[in-house]
Amino acid sequence: MQKVITDDLDALLNILPPHIIQPLRQQKDISELLEVVIDLGRPPEARLPQREVVLNPKEVSEEDIDYVTARISSFGDDNRAGIERTLHRISAIRNRKGRIVGLTCRVGRAVFGTIKVIEDLIQSGKSILLLGRPGVGKTTMLREVARVLADNLDKRVIIVDTSNEIAGDGDIPHPAIGHARRMQVKTPTMQHAVMIEAVENHMPEVIVIDEIGTELEAQAARTIAERGVQLVGTAHGNTLENLMMNPTLADLVGGIQSVTLGDEEAKRRGTQKSILERTAPPTFDIVVEIQDRDKVAIHPDVAEAVDAILRGQPIPTEIRWLDESGEVRIERGTLITTAPTKTTKRKQPVEADKLPRLYLFGINRGRLQQIAREAQLSLDIVSNPNDANLLITSKSYYRRKPQIIRDAEEAHLPIYVLKSNTPPQIRQLLNTIYPTEKADSLKLALSEAEEAVKQVQSGQEAVELSPQSAYIRRLQHLIAERSNLSSKSLGKEPDRRVRIYK
Repeated sequence: MQKVITDDLDALLNILPPHIIQPLRQQKDISELLEVVIDLGRPPEARLPQREVVLNPKEVSEEDIDYVTARISSFGDDNRAGIERTLHRISAIRNRKGRIVGLTCRVGRAVFGTIKVIEDLIQSGKSILLLGRPGVGKTTMLREVARVLADNLDKRVIIVDTSNEIAGDGDIPHPAIGHARRMQVKTPTMQHAVMIEAVENHMPEVIVIDEIGTELEAQAARTIAERGVQLVGTAHGNTLENLMMNPTLADLVGGIQSVTLGDEEAKRRGTQKSILERTAPPTFDIVVEIQDRDKVAIHPDVAEAVDAILRGQPIPTEIRWLDESGEVRIERGTLITTAPTKTTKRKQPVEADKLPRLYLFGINRGRLQQIAREAQLSLDIVSNPNDANLLITSKSYYRRKPQIIRDAEEAHLPIYVLKSNTPPQIRQLLNTIYPTEKADSLKLALSEAEEAVKQVQSGQEAVELSPQSAYIRRLQHLIAERSNLSSKSLGKEPDRRVRIYK
């Protein structure tokens, strides 16, 4: 369906003092109004997508603030109020004595047709977590999810509406939620209790919850999911990795724990002895990162994605967006790529059959070249990011978002993020971005070593393997060592090879 937007804008304008309403109505783009800010002793302002407008040079007085507060509902413990049967939100700023000295009057819009890009996921019955920066449309999408599940799929849907943002102010919910039912929350600190109450008292098939933000709420979400109820919610954080680093909410994606490996296991994995692993199955099956109004990045298997991040491996992601004709476009990949903010002129990920042109930022070039030589790979490293088709950086650099990273994102240049500058991470990078024939040759070399082990164990005195690079020879030595056999390297490069014997 096409997007249909309803905003009840007149209801918001009617609570404002006349000297603020008149200049506001004169704005040509008033239909795009985001919020009106009224601060004591300052001129009132209107905020629109591309600009801010001073509505009147006259400073806001206490009478102006009282005029507004007298026309809205009472403020809750979260300092938020609303207007009956609308989605508008009025938030208060108070002084130390509790007196209101500022108001943010935010326009609430019901947008029908916002979930086309993820509608199949919603219909799957799996629990889904929506992430994204403030103002990107998480709550708007959540509201539409509730309506579609209740009206189109005839599900029993309960909305836990802490700040009345999903279903509006007042006892009668806004029609934008369809036949979904709404439970209000007396105070934000009781949100987790209402979540459990909803399941125990009203037998829902789906629970919809906005802004899971505390450990108790995360625990309540796990309890709901374990009872077989589909959970659709939002949480603080822009990306899955942000959520994993949040100790309060990490349980939503399985939790993270430190594990100490034995010497043999650490050697087999090629890691340090102390590593991070997922603690439990994730509460949510799918994570959707809302990158723009019509563009999302999807992690269809949260457990798999979390494990990949902890191991420093590429994350299996799916990018979806609506094209100019309103059709859903899907792009699947395994590179950790940053998403463009626009859906036009997109660059595709690096193709496996083309030699990557690499630009390194914060990566040890010498170490990368050495490991590439061991794997018998030729690198094309460029000195100008404009000549690259893949930027490689480390997690620490990527988090800081320096200008060169921001420029790459703006240019839609794919970015591969290494967890660290260690050899195992670099080898994983090379295995990912280079043609599969290289990986196949590695498998053949290791299979040859395993076959040689079987021959020696069966009575053969010794077996010499095919010439290989230093890195592959080390792996072949490890295979012999695991089988309690001896091995040594013979010959000179490039014909140096491994002999396995008792």
